[in-house]
Amino acid sequence: MIVDANGIRFNCEIAGREGAPWLTFSNALATDLTMWDEQARAFAADYRILRYDTRGHGGSTATNGPYSLDMLVDDVVAIWDAIGIGRSHVVGLSIGAMTAVGLALRHAQRLDRVVVANARPDNPRDLRDARKRRIVATRREGISALAEPTVERWCSGAFLASEPDAAKALVAMVAGTSAEGYAGCVHALLGLDYRERLGEIRAPTLFVAGGEDAGVPPEAMREMHWAVRGSQFVELARAGHISNIERPVEFNRVVGEFLSAGSS
Repeated sequence: MIVDANGIRFNCEIAGREGAPWLTFSNALATDLTMWDEQARAFAADYRILRYDTRGHGGSTATNGPYSLDMLVDDVVAIWDAIGIGRSHVVGLSIGAMTAVGLALRHAQRLDRVVVANARPDNPRDLRDARKRRIVATRREGISALAEPTVERWCSGAFLASEPDAAKALVAMVAGTSAEGYAGCVHALLGLDYRERLGEIRAPTLFVAGGEDAGVPPEAMREMHWAVRGSQFVELARAGHISNIERPVEFNRVVGEFLSAGSS
């Protein structure tokens, strides 16, 4: 379905049990809402599920950049308002996880429980420089040239070797992303620094790290966990950056246990 919100059109999917608590999924950079297919199936019996394509990704409008994290947070709230969602659990990965953190900081009254997966709250110099190079490369060569190296960087060696079809699907997903949307969201990450504000988060929070995530090492996520009072931390062994796709059974189990604890 198409939802008009915050001045643009968002591609969204709503599924799951009517009348159940809302559960919103926010996708990673250079992916679309289909990255959550396994989770949408796993949680459909217990939750009313909203998936949406981040601005400039999938079927959502790619406005001219640059974007900001505040803009991406405002997008979610506008989608909720358009649909009539008062409160929701939120599960985000990568830039979707930082969107979830932004929601927890700016719109705590709209959140129930928050899952922050495979993301870091800062932008160290080496990562910032790499992101700037990707913006330049995307505008010069197109995003297709970055698709295969991106997936190779994201995924563990074992996954690439054992799940070639899934890896190929990820490459196609990245290649299908709007260059303007990708560059705009990468620019949003250049301004990322939530470190000093993590202690303000009051929503129950679960941090999920991939044991083989080269871009976001588990140590960086443990530091976030230590900063958020009462939060939980889980490291998924043999998982790279897109941990929900590499280790869906384990990911669904830990997220499901965390979400259900709020209703027990």
